[in-house]
This record gives sequence, C-alpha cells and structure tokens, in this order.
Amino acid sequence: MSRTTRRILVGAALTVVFAAIGADVADAVASGDDSEVSISGTTLDEASRAALAETGGGTVVDSEVEGEENGYEVEVNLDDGTQMEVQLDQNFAVVSSSQNDEGDDGDAE
Repeated sequence: MSRTTRRILVGAALTVVFAAIGADVADAVASGDDSEVSISGTTLDEASRAALAETGGGTVVDSEVEGEENGYEVEVNLDDGTQMEVQLDQNFAVVSSSQNDEGDDGDAE
C-alpha cells in the first residue's frame, strides 16, 4: 500500500470516528435525557469567568452544555454555602441565575 493511500485511509477512518463522537454528543444534548455533557478547556474557562462575575466569586463545582437553550449551565458554590446556577448563552452572556436548592452534587470541575 502506498504512503498516500495509507494517509487517505487513516484520514477517512479518523473522520468517521470524530463524526461518530460528535453525533453521540449531539444526540445526548438534543434528546433531553439526563445525561450531562460537561464543559471543558477554554469553553469551561470562559463559562467559569462569566458565572463567577455574575455571582461575585465562589467556586465552580459543575458545568454542562445545555441542549435546549444551546448554551451552558455553571454551578457555583458561594462562601456562605449557597449554590448558584448560572445559565449562559453560546456567547457566555448571562441569561439567568438562581439559587440551586438541590445543592452541590459533588461533581467538581
């Protein structure tokens, strides 16, 4: 097998794998089931900054992609023990924030 053919086959295989992963994430988000897709990397950094600015500080303890709103949800524990849930749009603008009566679910981010 030539080097060019091998590169094309590897590229095609990687495309199929990444497409399948993307489809699984999209299905989980779109299906509205209880599976959570956590935020990571620079997206988590930006979402955390926006949420902490909204709450005036605290510690980010959980985050997820919101399928219905096409944005993000960030949970922040405040120093007084209160947990806030901050909803962000795709551009990290605050849509809403409210006290989370369920409290910390223990999923630290």
